[in-house]
Amino acid sequence: MLTIKNIKKTFGNKVVLKGISLNVNKGDIIGIIGPSGCGKSTLLRCINGLETSDSGEIIFNEKNIIGSKHLLDVRKKIGMVFQQFNLFNHMTVLENITLAPVMNKLMKADEAKKEALRLLKEIDLEDIANSYPNQISGGQKQRVAIIRTLIMKPEIILFDEPTSALDPEMIGEVTNLMRKLADNGMTMIIVSHELNFIKNFCTKVVFIDDGKIVEEGDSKLIFDKPKDERLKSFLEKVNNK
Repeated sequence: MLTIKNIKKTFGNKVVLKGISLNVNKGDIIGIIGPSGCGKSTLLRCINGLETSDSGEIIFNEKNIIGSKHLLDVRKKIGMVFQQFNLFNHMTVLENITLAPVMNKLMKADEAKKEALRLLKEIDLEDIANSYPNQISGGQKQRVAIIRTLIMKPEIILFDEPTSALDPEMIGEVTNLMRKLADNGMTMIIVSHELNFIKNFCTKVVFIDDGKIVEEGDSKLIFDKPKDERLKSFLEKVNNK
């Protein structure tokens, strides 16, 4: 479904990604962990086309999307949910959700509105459809951001620290929705510092350090029986906080 081959990315004099390779199969739920600044978020942005890698290949459904003239079409199939929600404050919840499918001519306005309301009803948020982002909670904002991605009918969703901007009591609202997506077979790649969630939710975990994949494998093995000394050190520090 998605194959990443030797991706490298530099910002100025700093090499952020140093040859990342990763295979993602349909239905995978991949957690990406590692210290701050190691390249996790940059990798997601390269996959989604928000950043252009310096070299390597990102093959999605058998097509290399780096430099592709079809990148915009591909991005419709690779959704992204950001840490800070990225909702437009001057638009209602309903307008935020329906903007992209209407602008991209995937749906007519009335069709998009009907679908948005259906998705909001599924997660008991239909009553905030006409509210503005500054009138709703952080957990509600992040769930709206996920619905905004879902209405585009993506094949993969990338999550960049989806719960780190939330109060502890709101995290469950978002993770419960993510579990629903998993139950429906959605393929997901999740960058997060919430290691307990990653361990118990993801099917596979990738540990990145200094722009390189140091270790990857089954989530339980990564956490319970890490092989690499750098990963062991990282987990010990996190667990002792």
